[in-house]
Amino acid sequence: MLRLEHISKIYPTGEVLKDVNWEVKPGDRIGLVGVNGAGKSTQLKIIAGEIEPTAGEVIRPASLHIAYLTQEFEVDPTRTVKEELWHAFGEVNTVHESLTQVHRDLESANPEQLDKLIHKMDRLQRQFEALNGYGLEAQIEKILPEMGFEQSDGDRLVSAFSGGWQMRMSLGKILLQKPDLLLLDEPTNHLDLETIEWLEIYLKGLTTPMVIVSHDREFLDRLCTQIVETERGVSNTYLGNYSAYLLQKAEAQTVQLSAYERQQKELEKQQAFVDRFRASATRSTQAKSREKQLDKIERVEAPTGGLRTLHFRFPPAPRSGREVVLIEDLVHTYDEKILFLEANLLIERGDRIAFLGPNGAGKSTLLRLITGMEKPTEGTVKLGDHNVIPGYFEQNQAEALELTKTVMETIHDEVPDWDNQEVRTLLGRFLFSGDTVYKKVAALSGGEKARLALAKMLLRPANLLILDEPTNHLDIPAKEMLEESIQHYDGTVIVVSHDRYFISQVANKIVELRDGEFRIYRGDYHYYLDKIAAEKEQARLEAIAAEKAAKKAAKATAKRK
Repeated sequence: MLRLEHISKIYPTGEVLKDVNWEVKPGDRIGLVGVNGAGKSTQLKIIAGEIEPTAGEVIRPASLHIAYLTQEFEVDPTRTVKEELWHAFGEVNTVHESLTQVHRDLESANPEQLDKLIHKMDRLQRQFEALNGYGLEAQIEKILPEMGFEQSDGDRLVSAFSGGWQMRMSLGKILLQKPDLLLLDEPTNHLDLETIEWLEIYLKGLTTPMVIVSHDREFLDRLCTQIVETERGVSNTYLGNYSAYLLQKAEAQTVQLSAYERQQKELEKQQAFVDRFRASATRSTQAKSREKQLDKIERVEAPTGGLRTLHFRFPPAPRSGREVVLIEDLVHTYDEKILFLEANLLIERGDRIAFLGPNGAGKSTLLRLITGMEKPTEGTVKLGDHNVIPGYFEQNQAEALELTKTVMETIHDEVPDWDNQEVRTLLGRFLFSGDTVYKKVAALSGGEKARLALAKMLLRPANLLILDEPTNHLDIPAKEMLEESIQHYDGTVIVVSHDRYFISQVANKIVELRDGEFRIYRGDYHYYLDKIAAEKEQARLEAIAAEKAAKKAAKATAKRK
């Protein structure tokens, strides 16, 4: 249904895409992967027709209707949910808005205006009907519960809903247009786990083919039927989900490396013969013949490994006491909302705890309470008494870093006794090289700010890492490096993250924030999922038993009467 053939894209800053070839067929759910800057979003924009390729062709039927959910989905907070959904329909929406205004005007019209308004309403209603407006109205009523809304939510303002619910509105607007192909650019950004899981299930139930750009490996694993990787501007297609792609890529690189090494050995052998006998009176002809053969041989390329990515380890952690964080009888309110109600938790040396819970449950607030940046309304939140040294990674690096400083100054000010070469060596491990070290922090991308904040954390040894959404803006190779660094870290770790794959790699204990309490699961993320599933099943069985008991009691009462 759509095919990219030999697509290249050159910007003034350089070539992003060199030779991209892949296709979308009915039923495909394709994940686009690659490091930041590899051209994933560029490919979506080319497919959507927002930008033109420098060379190559996008082959598709003229009638193909493509819908595009961008990273920054647009909704109007002043509209109601239904009004927002109506904006999926262009011309008919204009008629619908005019009809709504006429109905309002009729409520306060004087006798002179009444006849004119009734004629206008009649004309608009006929136009609305001709455009299948009533059918579209029914579609909006139908999609509200599909998106998880109550029917009464349709009349509430968009501003009353969180970012996750606003994403559902944007997706609903797209699906109401009945697209033939769905493009999704980082759809899980800033969503809580509950909404991400809802989105996975919902998208899996659609028959619409889709192309997804995401750094969420769990999302790609559960949803995708193919992975297209873009590396150094060239695309490669792998069948299956993200895990299958990793296996196939590793196997392909092993085979390619073996073929490359065999060929290099043979080429060296033949070149040695040529070099030895090129000037020989008796064998020079043979040497020249072999040299010509060498020129004609098609070279096997070395595997394309070695792409630059983060490379670091957290410094050794000074030993702390057994009790690292103590939370006792915590009560905390925020904007009149009770976040914690007599909550208790002990974090011990060596714990790697992931705090989970929906957006607004108080996860980031809890980290600020632990660091002492906020004070609890009641109760105690304190670090252990013996040698606890915290290091804090803030979620919003735009606020955590000084925007007027350069990258170089940000590090130099932390370690004034280091010379420029030492600072450059550290920054090079975080992919800052050349003139990029002189960029102002304000001019950095989200990923660059995250890398710079991680670099700062290495400068001061800590035995308690407090990490608030550390994988935001990081590409997959950078996430893998961070995971590996935490796995080798010998201190205590507290993390808030919506990245389930990341949590599964680093956490040995899960604490869920639910109804103002801490629910502790003494195992990794998969242990937590199993326990949650068992709890839900137990609740389901108890509900069935309660229903049966109620029916039995009702029958007994009826008999007595």
